[in-house]
Amino acid sequence: MKGSVEKFDFKATRIRKLPPYLFAEIDRMKEEATASGIDVIDLGVGDPDLTPPKAVIETLIHSAQDNDAHHYASYTGLPRLRQAFAGWFETRFGIKVDPDEEVLPLLGSKEGVGHIFLAITDPGDEILVPDPGYPVYTAGAILAGAIPKYFPLRMENGFLPDIDELRSLISPHTKMLWLNYPSNPTTALATMDIFEEIVNLANEHGILVCQDAAYSEIVFDGKKAISLLQAPGAIDVGIEFHSLSKTFCMPGWRVGFAVGNAKAISCLAKVKTNLDSGIFLPVQDAAITALLKCEGDTGKRCRVFENRRSRFVSGLKEIGWDVPLPPATFYIWAPIPGGYDSMGFAAHLLEEAGIVCTPGIGFGKHGEGFVRMSLTMPDDRLEVAIERIKDMQII
Repeated sequence: MKGSVEKFDFKATRIRKLPPYLFAEIDRMKEEATASGIDVIDLGVGDPDLTPPKAVIETLIHSAQDNDAHHYASYTGLPRLRQAFAGWFETRFGIKVDPDEEVLPLLGSKEGVGHIFLAITDPGDEILVPDPGYPVYTAGAILAGAIPKYFPLRMENGFLPDIDELRSLISPHTKMLWLNYPSNPTTALATMDIFEEIVNLANEHGILVCQDAAYSEIVFDGKKAISLLQAPGAIDVGIEFHSLSKTFCMPGWRVGFAVGNAKAISCLAKVKTNLDSGIFLPVQDAAITALLKCEGDTGKRCRVFENRRSRFVSGLKEIGWDVPLPPATFYIWAPIPGGYDSMGFAAHLLEEAGIVCTPGIGFGKHGEGFVRMSLTMPDDRLEVAIERIKDMQII
């Protein structure tokens, strides 16, 4: 058997084209460091350390005790779950959507982000992808046989796209354009002007705009994120992805939503009917509780991340590292001190301080010169991280 495995190479061409998945590589580095006896502080992957609201957990337990809760679920989710999300979306953004035609529950927003490529694109279609940006946009395109084309997000432009630059990248083969605000990794917030310009551009060229809004509820300093669908005409060309992972600190539960253009939602639903069997019913019940009853809990969790952000950035500034104060997400997008590239600096930080961070190059070539650090660690560990960085004397 061993000989047959070594003799044949079963890897598909599309798999060969995939870059190494950034967070899997970070996990490998962390495991090696831990195995060598290093006390690792993991600021790499954004996995919230706060627990979900108590009412959400209680709903899950109660629902799981129902003998009828363990059957296959509907591919499109419980009607009352779609209605709960539509209600939440209208309350939050002032946009009324049809829960039956314009809302689709997902096995986490990442699943929907990955599957929308199979639903919308054909091999050879071109996808406009932000750089730096979440690596799954590139992976999803490659797995569907589409071609990612990158538009830069630059610090001097507030990490917002340049509309003229976007326009220059559009060809007859352009099928989809990705946005991600609040932004991972840059932490930037979108403006309504940008959304309106992109919607107009998409209407002009028949492009589907996909807006990844996973961090919409982690916004600081009294601000609120806006939705793409608030832009006039966006429902004709847009679909937005939301996640309970960040909003309610439920990453392992795998539940999210797509909302927007009915035709795009229908195409995504058709992919899902062929590739998954719906969300576990008790998780759907718990999600309903979160959406209908836990807005106050969301605010409390956001304030925890805001306080961590302020203290962590203040600590870095005190040692001479001039890091911008993030307006949103639970990440720090930090310009690297001179003399390092992002991979080298991340390796140095791990080797010398036992701190895992994410090199900016992993988010695209325009992420070079930065590292991303996650604030999903208890306050005392973040304070230890500051002290370790101070002891490194890297500034």
